[in-house]
Amino acid sequence: MDRLTEMEAFATVVDQGGFTDAAKKLGISKSAVSKHVSSLEARLGARLLNRTTRRVSPTEIGLAYYDRARRVLNDAGEADALVTSMQSAPSGLLRISVATDFGVNHLSPVLGNFLQEYPDITVNMVLNNRYVELISEGFDMAVRIGDLEDSSLRARKLTETTKRMIASPSYFQKYGRPQKIDDLNEHKLLHYSNQSAGNVWKLTAPSGEKRQVRTAGWLSVNDGQSLLNACIAGLGIAYLPSFLYADAMAKGLVEDAIPDLPVETQGIYAVYPPGRFTQPKVRAFIDFLVDSFGDKGPTDW
Repeated sequence: MDRLTEMEAFATVVDQGGFTDAAKKLGISKSAVSKHVSSLEARLGARLLNRTTRRVSPTEIGLAYYDRARRVLNDAGEADALVTSMQSAPSGLLRISVATDFGVNHLSPVLGNFLQEYPDITVNMVLNNRYVELISEGFDMAVRIGDLEDSSLRARKLTETTKRMIASPSYFQKYGRPQKIDDLNEHKLLHYSNQSAGNVWKLTAPSGEKRQVRTAGWLSVNDGQSLLNACIAGLGIAYLPSFLYADAMAKGLVEDAIPDLPVETQGIYAVYPPGRFTQPKVRAFIDFLVDSFGDKGPTDW
């Protein structure tokens, strides 16, 4: 008799609290369930269940065996689901969280290509500038930029972006150009307002020393594009990623504030919940992101 079938019959009896309900759950007769369990006990040479006229409960040995058996059955179920999943076409609702700046400027323009390639997938893209809790908030995956917070999430690197301090030529003409990090204290800075660390810029000096600039900004806003617009308008210096300012810099609208400083590089990642297999819709979208952005960055945007 098949060991897995015996195991499943026994575990279901424990789960359901009796042979009658277990038979209903498994879709077989009560006598068949009893036969499977008896065969299992005979093969193991141990009594796994206490049977009375009112209830059925596992013995001490039966409870220990149940814990291991349930794990084996769960693994077998996941293995079956994996094969089915990998053979099925990607479909269903894909809910993704994306940093607003990257989503608006780079993901939105190519999203139509993905939908054309996978017509059975429906995308719900949520743009925000906070780290969402993927599982509790019902997201399938997210695109995140910078250092990843410690978590159990799985991650795949898509590309990189640099981060530099920039301002417009008109700003430098009016206020001068900072020559070193300490000079920033005398300048008008433009900040992200939703940074957990507050208005702090983490910079690296030419010597390699890590520095932090803590200066109140002339403008704080929770949107990178708005900061870039403020830079172009000559309102101050902002610390922005290259995927946001590259086009403006190529057109001469903004310039590097302190060119001699080492370039800061950040990774751009697709993150998704842990598990032994990845849903086809998630796997398809991540592969699409790699194809779309693998030849981008860190400065070529």
